Amino acid sequence: MARKGQGIEILTGWQGGFGGEDFLRQLVQRTVQQVLEAEMTSFLGAETYERNGERRGWRNGYKPRTLKTRVGELELMVPKDRDGEFQTELFDRYQRSEKAFVLALLQMYVEGVSTRKVSAITEALCGLEISKSQVSALSQKLDAEIEQWRMRPLTEAYPYLIFDARYEKVRRGGSVVSQGVLVAIGISAAGYREVLGCWVAESESEASWGGVFSELKQRGLRGVSYVVSDDHTGMVKAIERHFQGAVWQRCQVHFVRNALALCGRQQRPMVLRLMKAVTEAPTREAAKAALGVAVAELEKKAPKVARRLEESGEEILGVYALPEAHRKRMRTTNMLERQNQELKRRTRVVRVFPHEQSLLRLIAALLMETNQEWMGRIYLHTGRLECPANFVPVAMRQAGMEGAWNG
Repeated sequence: MARKGQGIEILTGWQGGFGGEDFLRQLVQRTVQQVLEAEMTSFLGAETYERNGERRGWRNGYKPRTLKTRVGELELMVPKDRDGEFQTELFDRYQRSEKAFVLALLQMYVEGVSTRKVSAITEALCGLEISKSQVSALSQKLDAEIEQWRMRPLTEAYPYLIFDARYEKVRRGGSVVSQGVLVAIGISAAGYREVLGCWVAESESEASWGGVFSELKQRGLRGVSYVVSDDHTGMVKAIERHFQGAVWQRCQVHFVRNALALCGRQQRPMVLRLMKAVTEAPTREAAKAALGVAVAELEKKAPKVARRLEESGEEILGVYALPEAHRKRMRTTNMLERQNQELKRRTRVVRVFPHEQSLLRLIAALLMETNQEWMGRIYLHTGRLECPANFVPVAMRQAGMEGAWNG
């Protein structure tokens, strides 16, 4: 009954909205403090002041400890026992992403590349007694869990795929280099989103993306009929080679952004208006007609944009192979870009990762949590997704051989 009453009290406070984010921090802080007290009770075999034959020691006050989490700093009081043998297991109960985040900082510290900021965080989290062996043990445990997720079999068909990449700084020897973080998201035949995997690579080369696609196929990826990405040359070539029967859709947002960069500020409203007529056309035929109008109108006013539309404008029309209900969400990589922004928010604190594995660990841990949040939430409705009707493989479409494709 006490537990139920406590839950009602918490919910009432939350619905009242008092404290906002600070209320959430206080709620987490109280919960974590209760976990610490329960750990000590279990360790001693008795409650405070309780006398029984199974007691294994006595409490001896507290030591303050600040725990940094995504909801803010938690001011905790860690119980101590007289013999100094109690060790909290709280760190082991962290979310994977919090573990990975902290490990990145700890590794920077023990490898002698910590800044004052990193030193302060590590001291607040675990004192300065942390050793390389302790960090190594924590890393191995988390890495095994993450690797199992990254290499899990893909048992469903994924008709729609979204690929994107971003870059992070990693320390290598005595220098700092940029490393690409490649991410793949699939939409299952039932309409659910899933993070299929993440990889750290030197660049977005054809070889790098080709390795990603080969690994996905080895894990069971099948049924791919539609792929969304930007127009990075290496990625597009790898898509052509590994998904020959799929429609390739160039991200419309990236395309429009690149087109605007080719014209002056005064021409941008006009370019946006003409591009909107293309991207929001009801049919592929209407979109092609709007594209022709845009090229003609911009030929003199913004010739560079007109040339870009004429050369590659049809790369943003692949989405018309899909049912109308799916087009808005599948015409860009926005969904994955939003996820990348969240990754950036967390990696910004580390700034320079001690090595590639540390980067991969944090990215994978965050994406594992995203995957868990997506479970059970339909992303695309209208029955099961099927191979788009009348689609043309990307390689043939780019070669102007649409009429030769018979499916």
